[in-house]
Amino acid sequence: MASSGQVSWKLEDHPKLPKGKTIAVVVLDGWGENKPDDYNCIHVAETLTMDSLKQGAPEKWRLIRAHGTAVGLPTEEDMGNSEVGHNALGAGRIFAQGAKLVDLALASGKIYEGEGFKYISESFEKGTLHLIGLLSDGGVHSRLDQLQLLLKGASDHGAKRIRVHFLTDGRDVSDGSSVGFVETIENDLANLREKGVDARIASGGGRMYVTMDRYENDWDVVKRGWDAQVLGEAPHKFTNAVEAVKKLRENANDQYLPPFVIVDEHNKAVGPIVDGDAVVTFNFRADRMVMLAKALEYQDFDKFDRVRFPKIRYAGMLQYDGELKLPSHYLVSPPEIDRTSGEYLVYNGIRTFACSETVKFGHVTFFWNGNRSGYFNPELEKYVEIPSDIGISFNLQPKMKALEIGERARDAILSLKFDQVRVNIANGDMVGHTGDIQATIVACKAADEAVKMILDAIEQVGGIYVVTADHGNAEDMVKRDKCGQPLYDKNGQLQILTSHTCHPVPIAIGGPGLAPGVRLRNDVPDGGLANVAATIMNLHGFVAPNDYEPTLIQVVDN
Repeated sequence: MASSGQVSWKLEDHPKLPKGKTIAVVVLDGWGENKPDDYNCIHVAETLTMDSLKQGAPEKWRLIRAHGTAVGLPTEEDMGNSEVGHNALGAGRIFAQGAKLVDLALASGKIYEGEGFKYISESFEKGTLHLIGLLSDGGVHSRLDQLQLLLKGASDHGAKRIRVHFLTDGRDVSDGSSVGFVETIENDLANLREKGVDARIASGGGRMYVTMDRYENDWDVVKRGWDAQVLGEAPHKFTNAVEAVKKLRENANDQYLPPFVIVDEHNKAVGPIVDGDAVVTFNFRADRMVMLAKALEYQDFDKFDRVRFPKIRYAGMLQYDGELKLPSHYLVSPPEIDRTSGEYLVYNGIRTFACSETVKFGHVTFFWNGNRSGYFNPELEKYVEIPSDIGISFNLQPKMKALEIGERARDAILSLKFDQVRVNIANGDMVGHTGDIQATIVACKAADEAVKMILDAIEQVGGIYVVTADHGNAEDMVKRDKCGQPLYDKNGQLQILTSHTCHPVPIAIGGPGLAPGVRLRNDVPDGGLANVAATIMNLHGFVAPNDYEPTLIQVVDN
């Protein structure tokens, strides 16, 4: 079991709620609440189980916040994401997250005083600084303004030669917005060149086709990025990045642009990564940078033929995997999330089962546990990963692994071997990101069927359920004007929304094991994901630590 210093792990018994009930914790990924219309896939889909929870007793269903300051992000304009959402769900407190951590480090200048920046700056005299990441202002994986500040700060602190390797978005922002982002960065680089810095764009490609795979789903995605960024080789060559994006968009959207390199007048790549260079991956979100980090850092690497492995100084914007200590150097220290609810409950004897498919497995384990891999106590915990479909877009298999997750959770509940059965059902988010409305409707129905399977098992064992979500997505699939009406482009085509949203998410409680008088409170109007941990602890029969966000339930004497 993990050691955590002088923490007192013993939780007080709840004065009114019993122990010993099996609790199912269901996180519906990308399942927000929005007004009903044809572009709310959750509303359009046949979701009988979730509808019944919403239409049931009002004291058993409510909305909570899953974006902005409620999950540690800088402003209320910042949409939530799965990582910060599951951090909040598991931690029970609000920690400065991702973009906010980077914002603070950039604003204070501390980013340039840290060990990570000092490490990469050792390459500035003779080598090139390479910046690799998502070129976007979506605020989910990266932010354009942070890249701009880092470019200026690096040049101010001695970087004489800089190369940008960007990935176009079109997922968390509008498809087609890539052209404007590239123009912005080109202008910034031109300004640096006027100051004597050799600063240029070196390569590019779409995020879903180049570099940004996750959970080792498709290493070919990373290899395409490696070939362009490190080897300077790609099927498309251009002398101008804006021209490259405009041309390649004729046959692909931003998410799936093929890799390209920028070449000089001799058709030679202007910015391959070579011995003595420094590399920074400037995404602050971890999941889609881990695989590239392994390729850049691991001497012993066999996922694809790297051809050559340059001797570089590499740092991430953040450390992407705390358990793997990957990367070993980073510009901004991660939030120190301690004393998570999962760790408390294991110390108090709660036997835990956690399950999802590959694309979200880390969310109900690593992120839920405060960015910590592995078990707190393998004798009391079991984590099950169901392999996701490989090599196809999720809208082609919109049911994903929802039913398999439901079956494994059902079996775990009925086995009576576990006190808590925790799952993430990923359909609403992953299929929602494709922008395929009809497929997302199918996805939502499949997720609902999985929920029913789990709730039926809870009914059989006399247990309790908590159903919630980590952020919105599938409940709004179109871009809207200021009046909330769908937007159309100049050709009359509906503008599809593929990003997360800032809508609230539901939480529902129930089951035959729920003690009489338990109801959701109405005196925590700004309740968010971080309030869920204390709620679950209460339902297990414990009082949450006093610095946790308040529970969402109360017990009313009948």
